[in-house]
Amino acid sequence: MGHARTVNIDRHQLDAAARAGLIAPGQAEGLWQFLAAQQGSRATLRLTHVLYHLGGLIAIGAMTLFMTLAWERLDGWGIAGLALLLAAGALLLAEALRRRDLLLPTGLTAALAVALTPLAVCGVQKALGLWPTEGWPASGFENRWLPMEAATVLTGLLALWRYRLPFLVLPIAIALWALSQDAAPLFLGASSSDLPWGLHERVSLALGLALILTAVWVDVRTRRTPDFAFWLHLAGASAFWVGLSLMSTGSDLARFVYLGLNVVMVLGAALLLRRVYAVFGALGITAYLAWLAQIVFANSLLFPLALAAIGLGVMALGIVWQRCEAQLARRLSTWLPERWQGLGRHGS
Repeated sequence: MGHARTVNIDRHQLDAAARAGLIAPGQAEGLWQFLAAQQGSRATLRLTHVLYHLGGLIAIGAMTLFMTLAWERLDGWGIAGLALLLAAGALLLAEALRRRDLLLPTGLTAALAVALTPLAVCGVQKALGLWPTEGWPASGFENRWLPMEAATVLTGLLALWRYRLPFLVLPIAIALWALSQDAAPLFLGASSSDLPWGLHERVSLALGLALILTAVWVDVRTRRTPDFAFWLHLAGASAFWVGLSLMSTGSDLARFVYLGLNVVMVLGAALLLRRVYAVFGALGITAYLAWLAQIVFANSLLFPLALAAIGLGVMALGIVWQRCEAQLARRLSTWLPERWQGLGRHGS
């Protein structure tokens, strides 16, 4: 338990294994050809995944633009009807893709249907006179956003129950984040223009932490593909880090605590074998070092050189991390209960 599931192997290592008698001398060449073919297959698969995700995100983004244009040109029932029609088409396509065992595009297409939920709810609200008849509302409408966000969470959960595909976790997490941001002022009885300082940042921080804990729980409970925890880790790390970064602009002590928490995120990446935490942690550490360099070398020609040194230092840290990640993960995993060891088996 706790050992790395993947390692990098080059031809010289195979030849060394043959000389050590671990494999027959004639097997090194055949094994190398097999591994090279497997690597090429995985590279093609990764490119396919990139195209799938790119196409799905473009379609979902197009619905965001469509929402704004439809608001100006259609009445409420027209918006709702068109959104439901498009969602039905997306679900029919998802079912067809599912029957062909194309699971990743199935999840993306089902997510497109979920993304149309706010448009449908918004159309109904407009038809009932709950929105301004002209122009797109800007702020102060938290109680009108809440039904859209809650409905999106609900339809996302229904889609996840139907298709059991990991990507559907992402729209649910995004809708939960938006719901938490708009619900917090209502719970406090405050308007959007009269909120306690840092409320949205603290809510984002708390929700991010809750998503991270949920992702760890999913990792412990399900140790098989597909990797449902990946999008929870990504959404949780994003919400937590953004909230943390926006809250750390005060005193020097607050910035130092910010640095420490980003270091903890980097160590957490090794502990959980989830590289997304290392990415956000490295961004936070770099931001702190850049701020520190600006203070030390204020109005100095050495400031650009200090930034360049920080950049090279981060690159060097990446090299060290690549070499020591598996060893560090093994050491840290010994601190955990046995059932928690080997989390993040996908190394996301």
